[in-house]
Amino acid sequence: MRMAIFAQSHIMISIEPSSVKTAELHRYLLGAVGPRPIAFASTVDESGKPNLSPYSFFNVFSSNPPVMIFSPNRRVRNNTTKHTLENAEATGEVVINVVNFDIVQQMSLSSTEYDKGVNEFEKSGLTMLPSDKVKPFRVAESPVQFECKVREIIKLGETGGAGNLILCEVLKMHISEEVLDEEGNIDQHRIDLVSRMGGNWYSRSNMGLFEVPKPLATLGIGVDRIPESIRLSKVLTGNDLGKLGNVEALPTPDEVEAFISGNIEAKSVLSSDDEKKIHRQAQLYLETDDVSSAWNLLMAANQIKK
Repeated sequence: MRMAIFAQSHIMISIEPSSVKTAELHRYLLGAVGPRPIAFASTVDESGKPNLSPYSFFNVFSSNPPVMIFSPNRRVRNNTTKHTLENAEATGEVVINVVNFDIVQQMSLSSTEYDKGVNEFEKSGLTMLPSDKVKPFRVAESPVQFECKVREIIKLGETGGAGNLILCEVLKMHISEEVLDEEGNIDQHRIDLVSRMGGNWYSRSNMGLFEVPKPLATLGIGVDRIPESIRLSKVLTGNDLGKLGNVEALPTPDEVEAFISGNIEAKSVLSSDDEKKIHRQAQLYLETDDVSSAWNLLMAANQIKK
């Protein structure tokens, strides 16, 4: 009787994969299966040009030998393949970097669909660190990095959305001492990993859910296009720069003037002529995802300097 009552109180929808569009099925799968760890995969093409992109179809599957698998799916919208897959096929090497909260915005920015040959390290403002055993670079800011050789690539289909399982054997592992406890183990609080959920949602270890707006369909300017006085700020973090780099264009002088003329708070901060104070106010805007106000304030400060 209890089972009958339970069943009647839950209305289910049932879906056969062939009955819905791939994009719709994709959303259901990602919304239901999580949290998913993130493989921040670094590769190089045959001419040595770097590529960096995150994938949440990822996990570790063997300790002896140490093997990880991630999957760059074929794009649903046009059935093309990712640069990561093409590079892995061509060179047989990849570095998998883990993603913690400190670099989540820069990681997200790197997933923007930049043209082949564009260096996502530069676009996301992350540091290229030479590897010891493979050609792809490591992400210096990542707390754990795995240098890997590609053992096998298993293609699951030839249509949009089909996965490509890249089996990676770990040749060398690098761990930041900052995330180790007194006994030499990885402290789960210190490493502060993030994982993917459905939609814009992520999960932060021990802290719960938070949102990261998806990169623009058009190209964000990238951290490399941020003026140096802002990019080298002693206040703004990598995550702050990641948000700033995900805009399509810098505000125009007219937009900056319109923002300042109607904002008493911004006028007060700018009148202090204190760069740290100005950057802290911009950071407060960014904490509420008001990227437009942050940019207008920062550009106004730059114009005053000139």
